[in-house]
Amino acid sequence: MLGERFQYYRRIFRAYLTPGRSHLDFWHETPEANPNALSSELGEYYMGFVEKADYLGHYDAAGIPMLNYRGRIGLQYNPIAIAQWGMGNYNRFRRSRDTKHRQKCLTASDWLRDHLEQNRSGLWVWNHHFDWEYRDTLRAPWYSGLAQGQGISLLVRAHRETGRPEYFHAAQRAFASFLAPIDDGGVTFTDAAGDVWFEEYIVKPPTHILNGFIWAAWGVYDYLLASGDPTARTLFQQAAQTLLKNLYRYDLGFWSLYEQSGTRLSMVASPFYHRLHIVQLRVMHQLTGEKQFAEFADRWESYGRSRAKRTRALCYKSAFKLCYY
Repeated sequence: MLGERFQYYRRIFRAYLTPGRSHLDFWHETPEANPNALSSELGEYYMGFVEKADYLGHYDAAGIPMLNYRGRIGLQYNPIAIAQWGMGNYNRFRRSRDTKHRQKCLTASDWLRDHLEQNRSGLWVWNHHFDWEYRDTLRAPWYSGLAQGQGISLLVRAHRETGRPEYFHAAQRAFASFLAPIDDGGVTFTDAAGDVWFEEYIVKPPTHILNGFIWAAWGVYDYLLASGDPTARTLFQQAAQTLLKNLYRYDLGFWSLYEQSGTRLSMVASPFYHRLHIVQLRVMHQLTGEKQFAEFADRWESYGRSRAKRTRALCYKSAFKLCYY
């Protein structure tokens, strides 16, 4: 345990404080809602991902981006990153009609189509083939509701663009993971109150990571737009209601929470994830028309304008990391 913690801190130190590129160069794009996205049809994705489309890190021989996690993890394929890179290029193509962006979008879609793997329950998932430190280490191969949602969002757009049935078939396979509970190999958890959650990390007890839940829900919404499947409609509506009922649990009165960690100290969102939550809630308002999403977005945006609240959040975040990571 101490050895793993040492390796974690060493890798994080190298990623944040030493020269050269790391996985953070991909993830920490400024979160922005996409004003060109529509709620009524599959078009540009709900966030721009412009910087991600122009990722300057490592690519393999086929042109697929790889993230450098430093330390023992090193260069890795991350299906979430590949999907976001593809959607960023899809957005760029829709605006410019430049075929190089179309090709990058389809390159990412082909990788997702070809890298679906069956888990122990026979469901098709995108696996991460590296261990990941999340308090208790996630051992490879592990899958994620976030990856399932983002992969679907790209594949249904690739199908819309090309008409190729294999893209929709892959999205259909991935969607099945939302219809199964975690204990049966899926990514969906129903709590004691009957609320439906999509879990970014499959752990017990579930931690309900906010950004991962919302991004996963967008994948369900996009599958609904592509298929008209009434099951997807019901599932997205259930997810939206879960958020509406539980958003107050993510509000500390001065900042947003990253997750429902169930620990004595709460896991406060970093400034990046706090901004991401605000953008995601504004998109949820656009998709559902529920004004409560906009109200929470306004409130959390006001927290970010307070220097005292930003400082308090940083102190909480640092204490949590020292105690639990």
